[in-house]
Amino acid sequence: MTMAYLAQPDQQQTLEWLDGSTFSVLLDGQATNGQLTVGRFAVGKDEAPPFHMHTLEDEIFMLIKGTALLWLGEEQMELSEGGIVYLPKNIPHGYRITSDTADLLMIATPSGIEGLFRHAGRDITTPRPEDFAITPEKLAEASELYGQVVLGPPR
Repeated sequence: MTMAYLAQPDQQQTLEWLDGSTFSVLLDGQATNGQLTVGRFAVGKDEAPPFHMHTLEDEIFMLIKGTALLWLGEEQMELSEGGIVYLPKNIPHGYRITSDTADLLMIATPSGIEGLFRHAGRDITTPRPEDFAITPEKLAEASELYGQVVLGPPR
């Protein structure tokens, strides 16, 4: 990359995501010349994605606020506020939020994972269709398109 990029809050896209949560695309591949994606989740208690792994990118999660259970393969551990985890590609993982709300920062390198969220989610600045839902089928379709492998239901 040869240029810096500044994304003010009004330039960041926020998507409706699983169970009424949101995912904000803070920096995407277009802004970082394909180097990384930075996103932020605002989620509620019991929010949990399917157990999955990434085949194209490494991922870092930082739990800014809240608590969660984390699974790396079959190992379960607690992630507390301020905790951070590095998830190399091809490592099966999942999490479940255990606090009432949580604020998670995600960094993935290289970029591209934002496409999954954009494909299955919904930009909150657009009118919400009455029948909008992130179905297992829609999530599986987005996962396949963007190099994610769903290994099982949420834990």
